[in-house]
Amino acid sequence: MLRVAICAPSRSITEADAARALTLADEFRGVELHFHPQCFLADGHFAGTDAQRTAALVECANDSSFDAVWFARGGYGAARVAQDALAQFAAAAQSKRFLGYSDGGTLLGGLYRARIGQPVHAPMVADGRRAGGDEALRRVLGYLAGETGGVEPGLDHHPAVAFNLTTLAMLCGTPLMPGLSGHVVMVEEVCEHLYAVDRLFFHVTAHLGGIAGLRLGRISDVPENDIAFGHDAEAIARHWCMRHAIPYLGRADIGHDVANRIVPFGLAGR
Repeated sequence: MLRVAICAPSRSITEADAARALTLADEFRGVELHFHPQCFLADGHFAGTDAQRTAALVECANDSSFDAVWFARGGYGAARVAQDALAQFAAAAQSKRFLGYSDGGTLLGGLYRARIGQPVHAPMVADGRRAGGDEALRRVLGYLAGETGGVEPGLDHHPAVAFNLTTLAMLCGTPLMPGLSGHVVMVEEVCEHLYAVDRLFFHVTAHLGGIAGLRLGRISDVPENDIAFGHDAEAIARHWCMRHAIPYLGRADIGHDVANRIVPFGLAGR
């Protein structure tokens, strides 16, 4: 039996979110979900106080009875707890997969830098709320059960990572930013004006020297500006890659949507 601990380093989920995931997990023999009570706490924007979120994450990571830690939801909050939590991870964390995306990428980046466990870009429990969200949850549950059909199809012989563009931009220059030389870096974004996407690429590409290339996921739900920016997302990505001699490798099947594919960090988990 593969036992999965679920905690919420950022925002909380509801009992209905948990019930949906538990029902779907019944379809996958050998996968057992365990929701930490902290998932349902609320302290302003967050799923409990910083101390409560840190404690829950550390508890899940260090419990040797769990094989994986699945982040319940993104939003914002992981940055406030990541360094303190990672500093308390014990040997039991080394054998675990840690799954999430969006704001959870802050933790995935820190884990990858510290070489703790196996970070995995993957849908989260809260994605079940979306139209068609059951398929996103099934993709993760299938992956945990040993299936490979939900993995991003363009992975090659290079190590890879996947991040929300804003999250990666915020990681750059911090103690949580991993070295990505030789990696294929995939990025996606949601709800940002195209001028903001351009500004994010301006910053991020300055920190990606030596990568094997960049692949662009979906830039979705772009707000309408008072004047057209004049360049679409792919033109923006190509422009900044060219400025920094980064190979632009085309599109990636990741994004803030139910079609979001799974990307194990590095070469492990392929």
